[in-house]
Amino acid sequence: MTAIVEESPEAATWSRASYVQFAQEDGALALVSETDGALRGFLIGRRVGFQAEVLNVAVLGSHRRKAEGTALLAAALAEFRLAAVKNVYLEVRESNTGAIAFYERHGFAKTGLRKGYYRSPDESAITMEKNL
Repeated sequence: MTAIVEESPEAATWSRASYVQFAQEDGALALVSETDGALRGFLIGRRVGFQAEVLNVAVLGSHRRKAEGTALLAAALAEFRLAAVKNVYLEVRESNTGAIAFYERHGFAKTGLRKGYYRSPDESAITMEKNL
C-alpha cells in the first residue's frame, strides 16, 4: 500500500502497523484492487451501528480513470448496505477537486467544512455524506 500512497499524496498516510491494527477492529472494512497479483488500489472504511465512514482511498496513478476507484467504492457501499448502514460519511481535502467530483458522481453530497483538518500540508476538509 505504501507505493500507492506515495503516488497519491492526497491519500491519508498510515503506517503498515496502522493498517494491520485497523483491519482487526470490529466494523473495519479493507478492500483492495489488484491486477495479476499486484496491488493497484485500496479502500479503508469502518462501520459503527447504522453509520459508516470511508477513511482512506487510493488508486495508483497509472490505474486511475479505469473504474478501479468506482469498483472499490461500489464494493464498500454494497458491504455497508448488507450491514444495514443508513449513512456513509467521508472527508476530502478541499483542494482535491477530482475526488470531490468523483464522490458527487457516486451520490455523495457536501455537508460541511472542517477548517485545519489535514496536516502536511495544512488544509481544510470538505465533509460529504451519502444516504443508502
